[in-house]
Amino acid sequence: MNETFPDSVGSWQQLSQLMEAGGPVILILLGMSVVAQAIVVLKLWQFAVIRISSRSFISEAIRHWGGDRPEEALQVLQASRNPVARLMQIAIQGQIDADVPEAIVREEVTRVASGALETLRSYLRGLEVIGNLSPLLGLLGTVLGMIEAFQQLELAGSRVDPGILSGGIWEALLTTAAGLVVAIAALLPLHWFEGTIERLRHRMEDAVTQVFTQSLGATAKSGTAALQAAPRLDDAPHAS
Repeated sequence: MNETFPDSVGSWQQLSQLMEAGGPVILILLGMSVVAQAIVVLKLWQFAVIRISSRSFISEAIRHWGGDRPEEALQVLQASRNPVARLMQIAIQGQIDADVPEAIVREEVTRVASGALETLRSYLRGLEVIGNLSPLLGLLGTVLGMIEAFQQLELAGSRVDPGILSGGIWEALLTTAAGLVVAIAALLPLHWFEGTIERLRHRMEDAVTQVFTQSLGATAKSGTAALQAAPRLDDAPHAS
């Protein structure tokens, strides 16, 4: 226990020295890193709540809907918090209500889908800005550090100490490294979030399309059955 405490104190002192060497640019990058990680945690929690990768309810609801059991299909969809389930509910309820034109149902599905995707994309712009701006801030800190190092070298005159130049260079490069770390930590989850949302969008389109095509299939089947049940002209008695 006594050995761990000095180690932690030493690590904190080293971190403080690095932050002091990097100057205000390091502090800005640290703040941006905190914001980026907060956004990442928020989005992970949001995706987990709606179970964004869940898809088993889609096939189950379509099976009930195709089997002319709309109540069971709606019960399955109501039990899911996934945005796809909400769109399928709207599509099925619109198909059940014969007074609502299909064009209106499709427009409502599109509106709700756009709102759900926009909600899922919230705060991702912040991650993108942090990921793109961090390397530039790091480079700015490096340039400022190099200017300061060469100024010290000029003031030294003929008494040039290589340690002054080398120390100034590594302190200047510290901000570039920090900027790259912050950018990587922001851009990696950003691309994963965008890919996940894009896959969800494809599932939305596929699920809603299945709802409409299943209803068309049921209509075609009923029409075929009616034609088969109708008397054929060949079977009618011929007049003598």
